[in-house]
Amino acid sequence: MAEQPAERRTRGPGAHHAQRRAEIADAVLAIVAERGLAAVSLTEVAAQAGISPGRVQHYFPAKRQLIEAAFERGNHLSSARIRQRIGSDLGAAEPRLVLTTVLTELIPYDATTEAHMRVRQSFHAFAFADEAIAARLRVLYAAFHRDMAGLVERDQRAGRVPAAIDPHGAALSLVALAEGLAAYVLTGVTPGGVARERVLAAVAGLYQGAAPRP
Repeated sequence: MAEQPAERRTRGPGAHHAQRRAEIADAVLAIVAERGLAAVSLTEVAAQAGISPGRVQHYFPAKRQLIEAAFERGNHLSSARIRQRIGSDLGAAEPRLVLTTVLTELIPYDATTEAHMRVRQSFHAFAFADEAIAARLRVLYAAFHRDMAGLVERDQRAGRVPAAIDPHGAALSLVALAEGLAAYVLTGVTPGGVARERVLAAVAGLYQGAAPRP
């Protein structure tokens, strides 16, 4: 089937449905930013979004689905922030810049990113008791680790990262470090600035010892 022009695809019931879902997800993120995840409820989300509780329930029958929508919305907004800093074509940017920007984006640095990471970490907690969510996260993280490993491999081929480094192992360690530190920031164990410095130090360590190309 031929693809419809973009202007047609953005109109009609489907577009309205997607817009309403995004508005509700934004309401969840706003509540989390102001009052924390515990404040999220059907009535609170409805009030924040300016619609009826019944309308919220129409799109998201359970609280878990609200958290899932906020998780997806937060990831979408995070990707937009990354592209705003680097450019829309991540493939054309320096791999180390992309690696650093993506990893430090996982460390909360303002109310918006703190809300996103609170929702993200809460979604992980759901996965401990829900195999469907756990399976979904495994797929997402497999792709995430693969993308990060690809950045390391690009700089490895350019002689900027030592040949002995395992790109996939490095990607796993860096992502785990950033998200573990994010949990520390959210619980007040570690300040955000310290966590960011540790991530930057880990990335810098990856690049040490590379033989310069002639």
